[in-house]
Amino acid sequence: MTDNILPSPRAALDILPSLRAACPIPPRLSPYADDVQGWLVTWLPQTGLPMDAPTRERLARSGFARYAGRLYPDASEPDLRTLTALFTWFFLVDDACDKPGRLSLDEIRGLRNGAVALLHGGARLRHAGLDGPLRRLLVNAWREPRRRMTARWRLRFADAVAQHLDGTWQEAANKATGHPPGVAEYVELRRATSAAYVSYPLVEFVTGRPLPDPVYHHPLLRRLRDHGNDLLSWYNDIASLERDAATSGGHNLVLAMAAERRVPVDTAIELVAQRWHESMREFATLRATVPSFGPALDGAVTAHLDGVARAVRGTIDWTLESARYATK
Repeated sequence: MTDNILPSPRAALDILPSLRAACPIPPRLSPYADDVQGWLVTWLPQTGLPMDAPTRERLARSGFARYAGRLYPDASEPDLRTLTALFTWFFLVDDACDKPGRLSLDEIRGLRNGAVALLHGGARLRHAGLDGPLRRLLVNAWREPRRRMTARWRLRFADAVAQHLDGTWQEAANKATGHPPGVAEYVELRRATSAAYVSYPLVEFVTGRPLPDPVYHHPLLRRLRDHGNDLLSWYNDIASLERDAATSGGHNLVLAMAAERRVPVDTAIELVAQRWHESMREFATLRATVPSFGPALDGAVTAHLDGVARAVRGTIDWTLESARYATK
């Protein structure tokens, strides 16, 4: 274990703009993002969430609608409201599972089972693990995707949510037992906890063109999604490093790298940045080799991969502007 446990905040923050400059994916933002952000702050009290003035201010400064608007810039305004509500649910769940006073392991498992049951069975199906404002928020956010999308797509989305919440439970279990993951273990776990795999099917909700399972699960598309997930996750790990050093129990790629390589944390930041650049080059190379799936599907495949790319760029831009990670 390295003696230099605490990172230099400046070292982490200084490298973020250079990674953004090296990202070849152009930024985009929905023209409805700011209006939807205003809607969110006024709508959330209807779910029963306590919304005192500090909470309203924190939500406004976090800019969840701007995050959704960067990932889905072509969504209609009503669809962007749905996406923003879903994103807000995931961020609130993340807070409930990871902040002081967080849920117990049994409560996280119950929340996971309740959410998956709702996604499978609809609003009439109740589960003790999911109730109150979080249930009402998910019921409202899920209504339109459930109405419009095919049963196969709904199953794919529910599976992605289950994987994400399983990862959230595993991270909480690691913290409870004092188990800091190694690099390979962490990379795999981070792919679940990032919720990127949840965001990718939502591209199909926006376009209304769900991919057939054999195409969606094609090995090359799966590798591209993995790279996209890693790119946004590792960038976020650098951005949240100062906070994670105090609270994450080693669940941050920089911290895992420092411990495994026995190097100072500032050196580990550089190693993670190098790994990020390598993954970005691989992402671009792989995307150039995607074959045609036929005239009926190529447009939907392109939209899907554009969505994976926008998740990378959108996370970079939103992380730098959002108060959630206090990178300014």
